[in-house]
Amino acid sequence: MPKGEGKLIAQNKKARHDYTIEETYEAGLVLQGTEIKAIRAGRVNLKDSFARIRNGEVFVHNMHISPYEQGNRYNHEPLRTRKLLLHKKQISKLIGDTKEAGYSLVPLKLYIKNGVAKLLIGLAKGKKKYDKREDLKRKEANRSIQRELAQRQKGMY
Repeated sequence: MPKGEGKLIAQNKKARHDYTIEETYEAGLVLQGTEIKAIRAGRVNLKDSFARIRNGEVFVHNMHISPYEQGNRYNHEPLRTRKLLLHKKQISKLIGDTKEAGYSLVPLKLYIKNGVAKLLIGLAKGKKKYDKREDLKRKEANRSIQRELAQRQKGMY
């Protein structure tokens, strides 16, 4: 199964709007207690999350996994920092890439693949305001073209 495929749990839609994604990496997550049950229930928010490299390891910060309802005292802390599982070569490449100005690691998707929770992180460069406006104009133009084509298709039949 290619990376980024599986049962989609959560997606960071704002990331592709705010950043230009250069490369993507599929990472496993180190979870504890009831976190996987909450993930399977879809109680995850990636909106303000980001990833950092510290001591040769990658961690995701501000990823909100809501407490599991039946978790009682074994429940987890919702905003704790979670370790990401990547190959050493991938981490060393990410270290080199993030040292360049303007690059950061942004979580894009959380999904379940072969029964395991995976996080798709992207090496991202921040967009300027005019880039965002340009993208919106391009999307709107494509939408109007598709609309026109659909109208012409209906007229032909």
